[in-house]
Amino acid sequence: MNYILDTNVYSALMRGDNSVVKLIKQAELIYLTPIVIGEILFGFRNGNKTELNIEQFQKFLSSRFVKELKITHQTADRYSRIATDLRLKGHPIPTNDIWIAAQTIESGGILLSYDQLFTKVDGLIWNNLQKTKN
Repeated sequence: MNYILDTNVYSALMRGDNSVVKLIKQAELIYLTPIVIGEILFGFRNGNKTELNIEQFQKFLSSRFVKELKITHQTADRYSRIATDLRLKGHPIPTNDIWIAAQTIESGGILLSYDQLFTKVDGLIWNNLQKTKN
């Protein structure tokens, strides 16, 4: 099973959230999108433990089980289709989340997220961690 992590799931993993840790241990591969990487780094640079967090993140990225997805022409096309579909249905979601959904669908993986807005994206396979949160 290949998982794509949303930013909030990476944060939960680093806090040691047992439900997330359990899922990650079951994964064959963990993927991060450039969008999520940017959000994570932005969060670090606006916090008070920037260097420590970046060092810990680099260690995570260097794992042989963690891969970075690339944005391709196919990703851009899928993004445009999802964004158009959501707009026509009157269910817009943040742009970054559309990119994350596009890369998840393109990769054939399962998105791990706490964000309910992903229910609006047709064809997206995701694990709604909000359901398991106590």
